[in-house]
Amino acid sequence: MIELVSESRCIKCNICVNICPTNVFDRVPDAPPTIARQSDCQTCYMCELYCPVDALYVAPESDVTTSVNEAELVEVGLLGSYRENIGWGYKRTSTAKADQTFQILKQMK
Repeated sequence: MIELVSESRCIKCNICVNICPTNVFDRVPDAPPTIARQSDCQTCYMCELYCPVDALYVAPESDVTTSVNEAELVEVGLLGSYRENIGWGYKRTSTAKADQTFQILKQMK
């Protein structure tokens, strides 16, 4: 579930607002978007994936709201870790070549 929009990292691009399939965020003029409908979050990670500055944190539990502390998330390397792990973003290496799903699909033909 979406838990954090970092005010210090957010560049107010509103990509998260536009990409969210369940309309969780609200635009705020001259400010970071707000999490307006947190319970509608489906934990799809699309907002976290598309955020160009790793300003969002989606907790892996889809039905439990958790208390998060931005400084702690940064310290343990969780802020932006989903994009990092899949290699999505500027100066990151894609992990798609390591994915072996295509081998399974090839065998099914």
